[in-house]
Formats: sequence, C-alpha cells, structure tokens
Amino acid sequence: MAVSRVLLLAAVILASTVAGAAPAPFTHPGVLVSRAQLDFVRGRVQANAQPWKAAFDQLIASSYASTSRKPKARSVVECGPYSNPNNGCTDEREDAIAAYTDALAWYVTRNAAYAAAAIRLMDGWSATITSHTNSNAPLQTGWAGSSWARAAEIIRYTYTGGWPQLSRFSTMLRNVYLPVVIKGSNSNGNWELTMMEAAVGISVFLDDKSSYDTAMAKYLARVPAYVYLTSDGALPKVTPGSGLNTRDKIIAYWQGQSTFVDGLTQETCRDFVHTGYGIASISDVAETSRIQGNDLYSGEVGTRLRYALGFQAQYELGAAPPSWLCKGSVKRGLGPVTEVGFNAMSFRLGNTMTNTRTLTERNRPAGTNNLFVAWGTLTHAQNPN
Repeated sequence: MAVSRVLLLAAVILASTVAGAAPAPFTHPGVLVSRAQLDFVRGRVQANAQPWKAAFDQLIASSYASTSRKPKARSVVECGPYSNPNNGCTDEREDAIAAYTDALAWYVTRNAAYAAAAIRLMDGWSATITSHTNSNAPLQTGWAGSSWARAAEIIRYTYTGGWPQLSRFSTMLRNVYLPVVIKGSNSNGNWELTMMEAAVGISVFLDDKSSYDTAMAKYLARVPAYVYLTSDGALPKVTPGSGLNTRDKIIAYWQGQSTFVDGLTQETCRDFVHTGYGIASISDVAETSRIQGNDLYSGEVGTRLRYALGFQAQYELGAAPPSWLCKGSVKRGLGPVTEVGFNAMSFRLGNTMTNTRTLTERNRPAGTNNLFVAWGTLTHAQNPN
C-alpha cells in the first residue's frame, strides 16, 4: 500500500512537471507581463485611452511611484501571525511593490528616474536582508518575492542605463527567497499558491529551469485542491502529503463546508480576502506560464479559475448566499484580483463571465492590495498579448 502511494505521488509530480515544464529558453521580460503587453499598455496610455490612462494616473499618483523613496531594508524581517509582530514586514512588501510600480512607470514614460528608483530599492534590500523569521515568514517571503521578480524582470531587460548590483540582487533571490518558497506549504491554500507565484517568477528571472519545474508541479497540484469542480467527485481533491485522508479532515480544511459546487474555493467560507489572494496567484502563475509558452488557461487551470472568479464575483456583488453556503453568511472583500484572470478567460478566450465582468469593471482602475497584487487594470485590461 505504501509503495502504491509513493508511485501515485511520483506519477502526479511527473505529470505536473511535464505539463508545466520550463521553456528553453525563457522569455524576458516574462514575469506576469511580457514586452508585448508592456508595449500595448504604453501605447494605450500615450493615446489617453481608457481605462489605461486612468489606471496609469492612479499609479503615478500613488506613494509607490515616488522617485525619492528610500528603502527601509533590514537584515531580518520578522512576521508573526497576521504580521504581528511586524518588524519590517510592511516595509519589505511596500518597497517591493514600489520597485514594481517604478518599473512600470519607467517603461511607460521612459523617464530614467523611475528606473533608478526601482534599482535603488532593489539594491537597498539586496545589500541588507539575510532572512525572514516567525510564523508568517514563508508567506511574507512569497508576497515580497513575487513583486521583486516582476520589478527586476522589467528593469533588467528593458532599461539600458546599467544595474551594477544586478548580480547581488540575483544572489538575494536565490539564497534568501527561493529556498523558502520552493518548499511549499500545507497551510491554507493561498500560502502555497503565493509561494509558488514567487518561486515561478524568481525561477524565470534566474533562468533556473529545475526550480521552475518544481514550482510548477506544486502549483499544478495545488490548484485542483483549492478550487472545486463537480468532476472532482463527492469531495475536493487534496495535495500529496497533505494528511487530509478522511472526509472529516477535508471538510474541516474547507472551513466546515460540506456542500461542494463548481468554483467554491478552500477559503471561500473563511473570507473573500484570503480567497482573493489565492485567485490572484492562480491567475498570475498562469499568465507567466502563458508568456513562457505554455497556455494553462485553455485547460483545467483555466476552467477552475473561470468558475472561481464567477462564483466569488456573484456574492461579492451582493447576492445573498444560500443557507448551505458558509452557513448562510460570507465575508466579502475580494480585492483588486480579477483583471488578470478575466482578461485571459473572457477577453482572450471569449467566455461570457457576466458577474466577473461586472465586478471587474466596477472596480476599475484596480490598484494594489499593498501585499503583492498591483495595477491589474493598467497591465491586463483588454490586453490581447
């Protein structure tokens, strides 16, 4: 029996790895946004077209776009439950988002001051940080690592003004961030999805095919265990090694929910905020994979993402939950997380997605959640590339 389980696990990992295998070579810039996507955004902003111009104005007006921002780096970032204690947690996340914000501002405006600002933030942290600690360390590493990788890709591959400390920044990602996030997590699903987003992005930046394959395998195992489809059977799927080997354990892990329908997520009955984190990372990894030549949107990942967006969107818009769902009460607050997935599944692939469209358009321009989601309307609204 033990041998059978080992063989099954090996088969799952092998299938996932093949399905999401690293390209040869990687496309750069290629973490969440490609050069073609950036060119599209730049053209729309220069043409004063909406919603991109409003989204860019929002970005530029934010504190993240300040060219005088100084990094608040520290050697050890300590993050307890819900970032309490918060010793550098907010500073690190916001500096990473600011670097990504400056990188986008640089590409659209070609103002080198923005590129220099992004580099200054990345250099400040690469010269200082050595580790993350306390209970939220893995999640914190994933949040910040996701933004660092996006920012670094844009600057490295589009800015010609030089980045003398590029090697040091690469070493930081390889030694401080990647070893933590690549391990994954058996906590709530948004943890592992965020960590895999960081791992995939960092692997692209480092041209690390082995780590990319490992991260994609874990992502492709986690997505079916996070978003339920009727085809899964009476109970949701679980990830290998999760220990969720009974019906009672699975229901407890799904926040006590015992009725399962298409698009329900493992954290729907926890709250929509954390559900939004999971949906965002599912979308972001799929987008990076598409840029790297493997379109996950057209398969199972896309189907689960489409249903997850639609299911949460209807209640986020105000629909009353039935008595069988979360005991008749949901905690709304999905956040600015729908643009990437909606663009892929509706605008590119033609799915109707009425509720998701209404929610996405209502929330435009989508800004940032101050953790790792940022500027989705600018980068992905009606972006055909």
